[in-house]
Amino acid sequence: MASDTKEDQILIDQIKQARKDRGWSQRFLAERVGCSSQMIKRLEAGVGSVATLVAAMNALEFRLTGLGPGATLAEQLHKRRYKRGWSVATAAAKTGLSPTTIHYLERGGGSVASLMRLLEKLAPTARRRAPERAYWGEGDKLDRDSRFTPPEFLAAIHKAFGDIDLDPCGHALSPVKAKRRFRLSAGDDGLTDDWSGRFAFVNPPFSEQQKWLRRAFEQWKAGNVETVVCLVPTRTDSDWFQNVLCGVAKVYFLRGRLRFIDPRGKQQATPFSVMLVILGSTTPQRIGLQNRVPGIWMM
Repeated sequence: MASDTKEDQILIDQIKQARKDRGWSQRFLAERVGCSSQMIKRLEAGVGSVATLVAAMNALEFRLTGLGPGATLAEQLHKRRYKRGWSVATAAAKTGLSPTTIHYLERGGGSVASLMRLLEKLAPTARRRAPERAYWGEGDKLDRDSRFTPPEFLAAIHKAFGDIDLDPCGHALSPVKAKRRFRLSAGDDGLTDDWSGRFAFVNPPFSEQQKWLRRAFEQWKAGNVETVVCLVPTRTDSDWFQNVLCGVAKVYFLRGRLRFIDPRGKQQATPFSVMLVILGSTTPQRIGLQNRVPGIWMM
């Protein structure tokens, strides 16, 4: 049975919108979740299992606000019921669900339709938590943009792609070891100066991600560099990314959160997922990358 109340549909629509915000097709989300495209289609119609819903929410980094604390959705439901002073029998009476179904939902089972009926009574204000911003930490914008690639990640990049010839957005505190580095403080500008070399590694200021991806594409297409690897937040919703870059680049979504280094030398995990946008790579290079860095390729 599909979810068809107004409150139910709001949450289902928000999950669908979260997928679209990332520029993902139903097929791609299904691949991330490990299910069929038809299951995602049914899920977005309010039909399916809670297990599939939770897997999709995790893949989309979709979080609920208005439900309360808990490591899992099932735990949140249990704690919310307890906080409201409801017994299982009370929750069943208020929702029209059976006590067995309430128990099942609080163990991570059940159907999406049953979950929505429970949320409607238990946590009617539950909504999607606002997505994280593309930078983090304290300080001004320049400081927040100064997040450097961790050495252990650079070591994996080096093993897969070889020595870095060019760092077009270099910084004095960056651990990137390149034969040539453009630094604004030294009068260079990777957004205007021509690039050169076999391999360029780009960890740009995240607030200017689109500019740097366009510049990388232009310099690679012009033949100035053979291979470019860009480490950027997972944003795939722009027309240019989908219609131009996706046609030529290999996109690798990293699993987990990368711990970047701030200007004080402290490591801090990103509050968002990141990806590698790769231009001009070979099959051995891509195999070398996936053997060293957990993730999944965009199909």
